[in-house]
Amino acid sequence: MARLRALALSTHPGPAAAVTLITVLLGIAGGLEPVRVVLLGLVMALDQISVGLSNDWIDAGRDRAVGRTDKPVARGDVSTTLARNVAFGAALASIALSIPLGWPALVAHAVFLLSGWAYNAGLKGTVISVLPYVVSFGALPAIVTLAAAQPALAPGWTIAAGALLGAGAHFANVLPDLDDDARTGIRGLPHRLGRVGSLVVTWLTLLAAAASLAVGIGLNTPIGVAGLGIAAAIAVAGLVLGMRRAPTRVLFRLVILAAVLDVIMLVIGGAQAGS
Repeated sequence: MARLRALALSTHPGPAAAVTLITVLLGIAGGLEPVRVVLLGLVMALDQISVGLSNDWIDAGRDRAVGRTDKPVARGDVSTTLARNVAFGAALASIALSIPLGWPALVAHAVFLLSGWAYNAGLKGTVISVLPYVVSFGALPAIVTLAAAQPALAPGWTIAAGALLGAGAHFANVLPDLDDDARTGIRGLPHRLGRVGSLVVTWLTLLAAAASLAVGIGLNTPIGVAGLGIAAAIAVAGLVLGMRRAPTRVLFRLVILAAVLDVIMLVIGGAQAGS
């Protein structure tokens, strides 16, 4: 039981659940049939389990070097062999479950999954470290619309918003680990830009995502105006607090708040696109 719990923690359950929930909400908002929504949720859950485990398996050595006691694989609670095998198994299962959704959704999902693996396998330490996040989050709305009984490509503004949200998520996720990553040779784009540069990019991309969604939903609508206004206020607050070196937990909560706002607008946009 303890090993199963440790294995579950190695999947990065928080982000995995969030991405799965977003996918399901987009499916419901887009008017997908219930069976397709359930199937899509299972596909994404397995996808996220696979990517999360591959991250902890591949990074186990670096995590041990910097004393990451929050990582079960680095602590030895889960063997790298088990994490690797379950990661591959979950990836294959997610691809198999994509097949009934049709080949357009299968291809889009394969791109999403391979992008996540590419980040873990080495792109995280390169100047294009943000690319997998841009590709995966940008592909998410398309996976949903292509999984419909009558497949269709998602509107460009939802894809752009997803890509921008992904870019912001990448920089926000790396910010707290800049020093630890530097000690283990990770030199992704956030590390090259430094703390201030990464902070600015984080808030600009999250604000740009909200702006894209506001334009798509309609700047003459209450949702569009309110969403963009709130996003701008959060971005300014986050940037000011970040420059003043506010505690990481405060900045993280603001990032989550901005991301939740973008997701709400994305779901509303998905409902409009599906109607």
